Amino acid sequence: MQANEILAAATDSMTVRRVYGEPIERDGVLVIPAAAVSGGGGFGGGGKADGEHGEGTGFGLSAKPVGAFVIKDGCVRWRPALDANRTVLVGAGLVLSGLVAGVAISITAIRSCR
Repeated sequence: MQANEILAAATDSMTVRRVYGEPIERDGVLVIPAAAVSGGGGFGGGGKADGEHGEGTGFGLSAKPVGAFVIKDGCVRWRPALDANRTVLVGAGLVLSGLVAGVAISITAIRSCR
């Protein structure tokens, strides 16, 4: 695949359709899903003194749901997507931090009583 073909594919991939999904309408409620999209690519080439030449290209795209716009009775509301894994990790980090702080306070209190 040539560099111009990669760039054309990248341009086609990074469109507004990748960020906002197809609207869904049910019972008078319109939902427009949204995602965070990022991508990158590169290409290069080189050669040796003996005449050998090589080149390469690559492109990557990542999309993550972030929420949806909900339109009902002319009112637009943003509903964020919940990342359960992130929520659990943040909660566990807070609990762990609390335990470490509790142990440190307890050790300080015990040492000051001597």
